[in-house]
Amino acid sequence: MVHLTFRRDGRNRLSSVFSSGHVEIESTSSDEYSLVCAAISAILQAARLGLEEYAKIALEAEQQPGEMALRWPMHDRDDPRVEAIVRTAELAIEQIASQYPQYVRVEQEPEQRA
Repeated sequence: MVHLTFRRDGRNRLSSVFSSGHVEIESTSSDEYSLVCAAISAILQAARLGLEEYAKIALEAEQQPGEMALRWPMHDRDDPRVEAIVRTAELAIEQIASQYPQYVRVEQEPEQRA
């Protein structure tokens, strides 16, 4: 199962996204299930590229096999480009989760303050 968490700050702006896990594919399963992880990965990679290369923000990104964390600075959260990129990624992943709830879980939570 892939777990995704979208966090929002005190002003209800998206502040970060965390993804972990992998869809375990049975040998008899359909190829459509093997695309679930690839789709989520592609959406998150596209969001990362958009934030770094298009919006030019100082993105805090951590990535390793089966895990990804993206955090963007508070001062960039009102930028309409940032909002469009991260909301589009959130909507796309929520759509996948609604189609494959047995493989994808999306959670919303408030940003944790240090």
